[in-house]
Amino acid sequence: MVIKMKLYRKKIFMLTTLLLFLVVLIFTAVYLKSVADYKKAVKETTFSDIDIGNIPDGTYIGEYDVNFIYARVEVTVRDGAITNIDILEHKNERGKAAEIVTDRIIAEQKTDVDAVSGATNSSTVIKKAVENALQNTNA
Repeated sequence: MVIKMKLYRKKIFMLTTLLLFLVVLIFTAVYLKSVADYKKAVKETTFSDIDIGNIPDGTYIGEYDVNFIYARVEVTVRDGAITNIDILEHKNERGKAAEIVTDRIIAEQKTDVDAVSGATNSSTVIKKAVENALQNTNA
């Protein structure tokens, strides 16, 4: 009886261990797929040429989301120029440094500026959020 009990416990332990391993394996696969999708979305992000001089004065909201990184910005246009960009929300991994890309956009008056080194993906998301704001001006 004692031997049967030990075998039964051993089987339960083995099945529990196998089940736990399978659950971890599935979660790992789902996570890795999400990371691959995020990297693909950033890589495939393109920018359009926007004639800022044709955008009416105003304040415009834009956002861009690639799952792991998200940005929501408020862009102010006055007299045919971008005068201010406020980052309303920036969900990032290690890309906080990318937020200075808004200074480059204002200085160069275009959205497709050089990314911040070490924060390329966040830079891309912020730049695209600004572009989306400028495209939603109803001009």
